[in-house]
Amino acid sequence: MKQNTWKNRVLICGLVLATVSSAGINTTVAAAKGFSSLAGQSQNVKAYGQADPYATEDSEEKDPYATEDPYASEDPYASEDPYASEDPYASEDPYASEDPYASEDPYASEDPYASEEDSAEDPYASEQAVAYDFDYTVYDDGQTKFAIVDNPNGGPRIGFSLDSGIQILTEEVEGETYYFKDMNGNGKLDVWEDWREDAETRAVALSEELSIEQIAGLMLFSSHQRDQAAGLTDDQKTFLENDNLRNVLHAGPNDLDATVKWANEMQAFVEQLDNGLPIIPVNFSSDPRSGAGDTSGAYNAAGEDISRWPSNLGLAATFNPDIMRQFSEMSSAEYRAMGLTTALGPQIELATEPRWLRIDGTFGEDIDLASDMAEAYANQSQSTYDDEGNDVGWGADSINIMIKHFPGDGPGESGRESHTFEGKFGVYPGDNIEEHYQLFIDSGLNLSGETSEVTSMMTSYSIQLDADGNPLFGEEFVGTAYNEELIQKLRQEDGFDGVLVTDWGVTRFSDDNPDRPGGSAYGHEDSTVEERHFEIIKSGMDMFGGNNDKQPILDAYELWEAAFENGEVDQPADERFRESGKRIVRNTLLVGAFENPYLVLEESKEVVASADKVEAGYQAQLDSVVMLKNKDNVIAAGDIESYKDKTVYIPASTKTEWQFGGDITTTHQATLNIESAQQYFKEVVTDTPIKDEEGNVTGYELLTDLSEVDLVIVGMESPNNGNNFSNAGLNEENEYYPLSLQYRPYTADGENVREVSIGGDVLEDGSKENRSYKGKTSIIGNEADLDAVLNAAALIEASGKDIPLFVAMKAKGPVIMSEFEDKADAIIVGFGVDDSVLLETILGNHEPQGLLPIQFPIDMDTVEAQLEDVARDMTPYVDSDGNSYDFGFGLNYSGVIQDERTATYVD
Repeated sequence: MKQNTWKNRVLICGLVLATVSSAGINTTVAAAKGFSSLAGQSQNVKAYGQADPYATEDSEEKDPYATEDPYASEDPYASEDPYASEDPYASEDPYASEDPYASEDPYASEDPYASEEDSAEDPYASEQAVAYDFDYTVYDDGQTKFAIVDNPNGGPRIGFSLDSGIQILTEEVEGETYYFKDMNGNGKLDVWEDWREDAETRAVALSEELSIEQIAGLMLFSSHQRDQAAGLTDDQKTFLENDNLRNVLHAGPNDLDATVKWANEMQAFVEQLDNGLPIIPVNFSSDPRSGAGDTSGAYNAAGEDISRWPSNLGLAATFNPDIMRQFSEMSSAEYRAMGLTTALGPQIELATEPRWLRIDGTFGEDIDLASDMAEAYANQSQSTYDDEGNDVGWGADSINIMIKHFPGDGPGESGRESHTFEGKFGVYPGDNIEEHYQLFIDSGLNLSGETSEVTSMMTSYSIQLDADGNPLFGEEFVGTAYNEELIQKLRQEDGFDGVLVTDWGVTRFSDDNPDRPGGSAYGHEDSTVEERHFEIIKSGMDMFGGNNDKQPILDAYELWEAAFENGEVDQPADERFRESGKRIVRNTLLVGAFENPYLVLEESKEVVASADKVEAGYQAQLDSVVMLKNKDNVIAAGDIESYKDKTVYIPASTKTEWQFGGDITTTHQATLNIESAQQYFKEVVTDTPIKDEEGNVTGYELLTDLSEVDLVIVGMESPNNGNNFSNAGLNEENEYYPLSLQYRPYTADGENVREVSIGGDVLEDGSKENRSYKGKTSIIGNEADLDAVLNAAALIEASGKDIPLFVAMKAKGPVIMSEFEDKADAIIVGFGVDDSVLLETILGNHEPQGLLPIQFPIDMDTVEAQLEDVARDMTPYVDSDGNSYDFGFGLNYSGVIQDERTATYVD
């Protein structure tokens, strides 16, 4: 007898056959009339579906959600390590600047439905494809064919795959027909299928219907899916079907065409799975992808494929929450047009440790500014606004916001990054944990709009320690996701019932290289994979970032049952797992994905990178630039066209980059984009590249003659200590060394250098590891940026000409400016902005108005003296004009900026 799945139990009320032309992007199908009705929960509910090929078979009543595991006989992971091939860390793209997807589009060659004549052969024409007694519109993106029907009175659009066989339920209310999807195929309008009910009510009802296998799959958050142009892959089909995974991380480029087709194909795939389980659509997510100046990741490489904005630190430099609101509203609309319904961000932790490698992703070090910016980001992203600008709560433009990384990764000891083991300790020598923790409460649980609070948070990797090296929460040295006392404080004391997601890879550990262990299962390195999942669920978490395999979660379920029977936990496993299931499906319900998960490509093209968004993003970049120095008003308002007869010299530089896996690459390039500069000048000159026999640039022959040069502009990047995956702070001899904010080598031999680290592992002999770097020297990858400035200054002096020297600092964090400040006539700082923005500011096309969102210190001695968890506790640098580069400092054409913003956040 055939398995009694929901498709086999379809009850047919009537049937209309239609042939749909594929000559255009969409076709409206008019229904035939005179069909019989099917009583659902209320007598006027009707169900319409496709012909049932099994209608004459015995259809005994059987519960498809009972205790059987449909995959029990077929476990694709049984005989191998499910983590062996995955990225052991990644919560962001660790790869280099190349876009591997730029040059090919698998959809470009032939679209069988695009622009052909009506006589073209339609592969769907011969199918008995449509059997719905209502008008609907068919869309075809060349990969997926789906239909949409509009509900009256502002109800949601109902989208469904024409290959899925899904029933559409209707209900007559006061003479109007309302449409619903029968997501479990029972012919009835269940509470969780009724979009008129609130999301909480629906989520509770649905969570009771889900199987434990489904809930285990919902607790997975996929590894990075980078190649949308490849379409739906076999691996993706496996984790969608066999592992019930429904939260997918889009980590590919902003290729709208490929993304839309991939998303639609994936949604259609899960909608037509014939497995007897309720249909759960995919919730797509993404890390930030709107940055203008970040070229470190393929999905965030510069381009015109999406509106481009400053980094979070750059947005903070505007000191203007209204700009943040504009960004959030526009970027969330772009996300929705790409099928993205969850943002893995913003990263809101306080950047109180100036050497930390991730400062550019934050809103700076000040809690008042960071709170206002984070709240504006979350509130505006989650709400949808009507034509009059009114907040209507959850709607078509809403995305789930996942603030991260609770309770803050900012205070990593000595700035080391917690993605890897040498940075796993977050230290609080200033006893300031409450400020870091409170930021998540103030900006996450107290939104000013209709959505009230963020729907989700991602936890940090780190182990939180007090000044004496003891755990701040509980008695065990464990990472945040394992820390039950910390998580339950958020759950119980602060009442957060949203989704809690681990950062990527916290259940993984490898000691293949004992000196450099991999993974971030901090505190549970000796536990089994199943035990790690169990402990994380027990702490109060809901989802596992970067895990595609449900089996460890099912194993954790069994561990929980045993613990419950032994009295070790108070809650039965079934109840605890359905608690997480409710939270997870609630987020998918809030964004309307159950009603219509499909994208109409032409509609998406009108939203993503639209002229108004691109213009607003560029303006925000201009508004974020901070002018630190302007000797003799060398930067002043003027006609940018006047530079069309000028020659500019832009020096080149050499940079060392540390790649994921330990590889080191060296790049040679001009310090600013030459093509950007050519827009503004008659001529752009730079240093002459030296090439090897294979044509690779190995260095530069420096310019020696400035006789034809009118001005010099040097681009600099803030000192490069490495990245999240380069084990920055640990050298090849496995000795700790200092991270530095200066370009020249820094030897940590001052009196403020910590001789005994706060954090350290327990060694085999029972002693505590000392991670001090006293006496060691920094390693900076772009020291040549400083050489470029100093060489240019020497050339200017040798020329005898009055040539102004401008420095355009591309900063990701604080910089010690004493090594070159007195050589420059003007210094501007951009946090994640395009080179054109820096050039237009220098040339007087836009008056600077940004303010420093972080202190720029006087030297490394004050950096060593500051406390990792305390904001604004360094001595700032004072320049040759007497200006202090303190938090909130910035110049405009008139001098030091003092306005409403500084009164609010600085004074």
